[in-house]
Amino acid sequence: MSTKQQLRALAAQRRGVLVPGAFNALSARVVADMGFEAIYVTGAGVTNMWLGLPDQGFMGLADIANHTARIRDAVELPLIVDADTGFGNALNTYHAVRTLERAGADCIQLEDQVSPKRCGHFSGKDVVEASEMVGKIRAACDARRDGDLLIMARTDAAAIHGFDAAVERAQAYAEAGADILFVEAVTSASEVRALPQRLATPQLMNMVIGGKTPIVGADELGALGYGFVLYANAALQGALAGMQKVLATLRDTREVREDPALVAPFAERQRLVGKPAWHALEQRYR
Repeated sequence: MSTKQQLRALAAQRRGVLVPGAFNALSARVVADMGFEAIYVTGAGVTNMWLGLPDQGFMGLADIANHTARIRDAVELPLIVDADTGFGNALNTYHAVRTLERAGADCIQLEDQVSPKRCGHFSGKDVVEASEMVGKIRAACDARRDGDLLIMARTDAAAIHGFDAAVERAQAYAEAGADILFVEAVTSASEVRALPQRLATPQLMNMVIGGKTPIVGADELGALGYGFVLYANAALQGALAGMQKVLATLRDTREVREDPALVAPFAERQRLVGKPAWHALEQRYR
C-alpha cells in the first residue's frame, strides 16, 4: 500500500489520528521514531524555523517543496503538506499541486484566505470569495497525477463570517472535490463537537497550543468522528523551549555536559540521523 493509500485509509477510519507537524527532516525523523502514523509538513514551522519570520505569507512554493522533498527522503510515513493559498490563483494552485506531488506529498492542504495569508490564529485575516476557492480545489483535483493524492480544503471563514458560514463553505469545498475538510480556528468546544455532525466528509481538527480553539483530547475527537487531530507546531514549541533551557545553562554556568535533562545524548543524535546505516554503507564500499 502506498503512503497515499495509507493516508486515505486513516482518513476513512475517523478515529482521531494524531498528526504532529515537522519543520525539517530531523524533526520528521523524530516524529516517525516516536511511533506516529502521519506527518504534517507545517508552513508556519518552515517559515519560523527556516526564515525566522512569523506565519504571514513569507514562505514560497520552492521553500515548502524543498522541505517536503527532504522530509520524504528521511521518512516513510504519509505526508500532509501545507500549501497555504496555493501561491496565487487557480493556475498557480495547479502548478503547486504538481510540484508538491512530485516532491513527495500525499495530501496537499489549501486554504481560502486572501493572499498574503497569515496564521489561522492571528487577528486580521480575510477570506476570498467561496467561488474562487472552489476553482482552486477543482484545479488541484485536476492537477494530481496519482488519483490517490488527497486534497484538503481549509476554511478560515469562521473568524470573519461566523461558524455557519464556515460550515457552508466547507460543504461547497467538499462538493468541489476536497477529500478532507479543515475548519480553522473555531472558538468553542460546542463548535468543535458540532462539525462532524454538520459535514459528512472526513475532517481534521487543528489543536494550536495557545491558540483560539480550546484543546480537546484526541480520544474525544476520534469518538466524535474526526479523521485527524493536528498539532502542527508542538515539536517546534518544544524545540524552542529546549534551546532556551540549554543555552541559558551554557550562558549562566559556562559549560554544558551530557545531561539528558538538558540535551539528547551524542549517541541518540547519531541514531536519529542514521549514522549506523551510513557507517555500514561506508564499510561495504571500501
